Amino acid sequence: MKGNPIYLDNAATTKTAPEVVEAMLPYFTEQYGNPSSIYALGSAAKEAVNRARKIIASTLGAQANEIYFTAGGSEADNWALVAAAEAYAPKGRHIITSKIEHHAVLHTCEYLEKRGYEVTYVDVDEHGIVKLEDLKHAIRPDTILISVMFANNEIGTIQPIKEIGALAKEHGILFHTDAVQAYAHLPIHVDEMNIDMLSASGHKFHGPKGIGFLYIRTGLKIRSFLHGGQQERGRRAGTENVPGIAGLGRAAELAFEKLGENAEKERALRDYLIEKIEKEIPHCRLNGDREQRLSNNVNYSFRFVEGESLLIMLDMKGICASSGSACTSGSLDPSHVLLAIGLPHETAHGSLRMTVSAENTMEEMDRTAEAIKETVGRLREMSPLYEDFIKKEKL
Repeated sequence: MKGNPIYLDNAATTKTAPEVVEAMLPYFTEQYGNPSSIYALGSAAKEAVNRARKIIASTLGAQANEIYFTAGGSEADNWALVAAAEAYAPKGRHIITSKIEHHAVLHTCEYLEKRGYEVTYVDVDEHGIVKLEDLKHAIRPDTILISVMFANNEIGTIQPIKEIGALAKEHGILFHTDAVQAYAHLPIHVDEMNIDMLSASGHKFHGPKGIGFLYIRTGLKIRSFLHGGQQERGRRAGTENVPGIAGLGRAAELAFEKLGENAEKERALRDYLIEKIEKEIPHCRLNGDREQRLSNNVNYSFRFVEGESLLIMLDMKGICASSGSACTSGSLDPSHVLLAIGLPHETAHGSLRMTVSAENTMEEMDRTAEAIKETVGRLREMSPLYEDFIKKEKL
């Protein structure tokens, strides 16, 4: 296919904004001091860290001293779950999460199960939404933590976070949300939503890779995650990634300046692509809720098509997409998210996730829809299952 590649995998990572790179550069070459130092060069670096902390706190309605910088979303998720479990073990050892969480949460829960904690994995409906009644029924006297993601990284479904937070608060249970896909894409207020801990990652909103943060509400007995120094108020040891933190703050600033505008652009692109696919390609299924979904997310399952082949052939046409989470893209197993919403294995295997940005265009959506139509048609021509299906339809 002629033209430049079309990047539609923004849920996996985004392009670092030029303004973010510009904000980072001085802390590599000019203001390179250690923030823990007392001389001026170190003070300049510390000032950059504090500035970014204030920016991020303001986007959440939080206090600056409630923001802790991490190496990304996975570390923040691990820290929230493990530290909370250890700190509140005297009260109980029961945790509630959902079946469609990111593996950073699910694998951490498995880790905790091996250490004597009990985890309840609640179901979701066919659109990927957690049912509040199921959460309520899962609560026990020894429940210490509920962890439910703000929005799903594969199918884009947005959870009823405010209601879940209220439920947790009513029962005196800590509430953590993995907001890696939602932060800087949706408005979030930690007090209004009763969120006690929140994870986010810079490279999901045009910031640098290798930097994220964990919001921890003041008063929580969350312990240190990394030991060896007094950085991050004694809760995370290690010299701060000053360039990354400066970039994270600038990326957050840029994202929230145009939060509504970017969402509107993405939603128009998303809905246009959905309409094109459903109009031109039969036997496909939109995964996730049509209304309660991220503005940039399009996820389809195409019957009689194998997802890996679809991705490879689209790549040859210059389309960068995904079959699901980037953290599991090397796996041959179908997505745990798609299985959890009730898709059979053979349908889940034929899934395609496309996540747009405000920089994409309608012309790119046209090219993408045409490429998918051609590729799906070609793969179905080679499928004996599709051939049998067509024969039965004609009977």
